Amino acid sequence: MRQGGLHVSEILTQRIIGDALAARLITDVRKSWPELTDDLGARGVAQLEGYLRASASSVEPLTPSLPVDLFWHALLLRTRDYADVCELVAGGPIHHVPDDAEGCDPRAGREAIGRTKEAMRAVGVEPDADLWPGEGSAECSQCHAGCSDSPNGPKK
Repeated sequence: MRQGGLHVSEILTQRIIGDALAARLITDVRKSWPELTDDLGARGVAQLEGYLRASASSVEPLTPSLPVDLFWHALLLRTRDYADVCELVAGGPIHHVPDDAEGCDPRAGREAIGRTKEAMRAVGVEPDADLWPGEGSAECSQCHAGCSDSPNGPKK
């Protein structure tokens, strides 16, 4: 199966965000997260890649962790780069869908994060424990406090 001109196995083994863009994203995220180290920033970019790969292959809406969402927002603001990344990984846009609902449903948030972690593992990416809430965490996910990917978009 081909997506964006690449065979799926090629997409899963290559980085989709190059060093220069990764450095810009880390710099952008550091504006709201000044304690972000270079190492954790690089891991955040890698987790964003995994999240986008999982989103491209899932028919269910997925949600990033709060830290990974910071990297997604930074990439979204770089619209040309975001379009290029989405084309590579999904063959088209991965829509960012804010959740305008008030409040937080911890159970639904845990379910959404759990579903996302499983989808990431299914595409060969292990969620980084420093960037994703642990099992049973009461932290609300962005799905129920802000953002998810679109179950529509290029997904078939």
